[in-house]
Amino acid sequence: MADRFLDEYLERNPEAVTFYGIPGHRHDRLTDNSLAARDTWRALEDQWQRDLAAVQPPASGTTAGTYATHREVIEAAIGTRPCEYELWPVSQMQGWHTGYGYLVTIQPVGTAEARQDALTRWGALPKYLDTEVANLREGIKRGYTAPKRNVQIVIGEIKTLVEMPAATNPFASPATRDSDQAFKDAYLALFNDQMLPAMRRYLAFLENEYLAAARTATPVTANPQGEACYQASIRNWSSTKRTPQEVHDIGRREMDALVTEMKAIGTKLFGTADIPTVMQRLRTDKKYLFKSREELLAYSRAALVRAKAAAPQAFNVMPKADVTIEPYPAFRERSAPGEYNPPSEDGKRPGLFYISAYDATKKSRAEDESTAFHETIPGHHFQIALAVENRRTHPISRYFINSGFSEGWGLYAERLADEMHLFTDDVDRLGMLSSQAWRAGRLVVDTGLHALGWSREQAIEYLVAISPQSREAVAAEVDRYIIMPGQATAYMLGRIEIQAARDDAKKAMGERFDLKAFHDRVLEDGGVPLAYLREKVAAWSRAGS
Repeated sequence: MADRFLDEYLERNPEAVTFYGIPGHRHDRLTDNSLAARDTWRALEDQWQRDLAAVQPPASGTTAGTYATHREVIEAAIGTRPCEYELWPVSQMQGWHTGYGYLVTIQPVGTAEARQDALTRWGALPKYLDTEVANLREGIKRGYTAPKRNVQIVIGEIKTLVEMPAATNPFASPATRDSDQAFKDAYLALFNDQMLPAMRRYLAFLENEYLAAARTATPVTANPQGEACYQASIRNWSSTKRTPQEVHDIGRREMDALVTEMKAIGTKLFGTADIPTVMQRLRTDKKYLFKSREELLAYSRAALVRAKAAAPQAFNVMPKADVTIEPYPAFRERSAPGEYNPPSEDGKRPGLFYISAYDATKKSRAEDESTAFHETIPGHHFQIALAVENRRTHPISRYFINSGFSEGWGLYAERLADEMHLFTDDVDRLGMLSSQAWRAGRLVVDTGLHALGWSREQAIEYLVAISPQSREAVAAEVDRYIIMPGQATAYMLGRIEIQAARDDAKKAMGERFDLKAFHDRVLEDGGVPLAYLREKVAAWSRAGS
């Protein structure tokens, strides 16, 4: 069943073949984004759900992880159907210009077959964009639209994109990375004569038609079936079944505990326990601000070097693939947060942490190291690269990573980095605590925005009080939560579950508890649902106690 599902999924989502570097496949297609194709896919999901429900779940082993992952993928996808996300896909986080803006930079080139694949795939972009416009028009008819402010952000990003010269435009990347002159000429002709005009058509539609129709209300509940959408989105992103109010209350409790920790360091560093005052110092005192883009990048890269060296303290198994840190391309850096992209399956393409170096001299260094550890080592790179490289599990466990598990691990990794003594000093440790508080604040703010009547300004004010980030950076983050309802809940809910699994195991095993072995158990089956992870770790601890 997992084999059939994966075959159908890669047929439906050919970009995944390139994204993960899966051998034995061509790189010559884009997803059919028509609503008819979506409905065909939904019928397959319904059948898979019935088939999975009829199967007795395996009791243990890698097959049990495969089953749990497969079922979660299907049930979560079906659950979010009330959102009708395909009808309002204008997003600075998940829009075509962000996903394809990265995919095109890793499009294989260098051989006759690869060159033909590149021309075929990106020759399909105009049709894809025209279909996006058709879907957005249908969304307007049915009452599903993106928030106006987010549409304005995307308009700005695409304007920057279409004005970039081919030498630096990511969508011209295949030509700039290949030495064959005939291919370069053919691809650049495609880029200039078909791709750019299609991008401009899409941009004109947003400016002249869609912006006026976009919703002015912030919450996803302003769309039809919005309440059902938001509840399903929390489950989809976190793999936990909690109500918005429960999530909000958890965030408040976690925030209180973290603020207590922050006050102790604030008093030590600045002689005050008033956290807004401490954060203001961190975001305005030049002593704590970067002097240049280069310094910002160097600081994160130095943290990564230390983490690589220290990793054997806490892990038995290390990924073979390397990870690098690079700044975002210009068209994305203003509004994009940190982003990790996994290595290819063969390890030839390293993992990549995109960091925003925009307005670097206005950025505090306080949270820089915790973000680097979250995104690279021991965070996302360890978790995702190990999953991609794991040949003992079914591929479904390598390519489908639940966000609650993945982001929970990233947040857990920040605390783990502190246990490993990786932070430079108390300023960076305070930044780590602020980063943790930020994720607790996300539980409060995300539910506040989408379920409890909070305004965008209210959300910004709440987060500014506990963060050294500039007000502009905080506002950009809030705009992210608005366009991705529920996604922000994955981090802290996931970390709580992973930490609870560790605490329970340590209590059950006593002196026999081994941190490296615990991490082996957590990471060995890929990004499994959190409930399954807790059950698996509990069984392991019982067997070893």
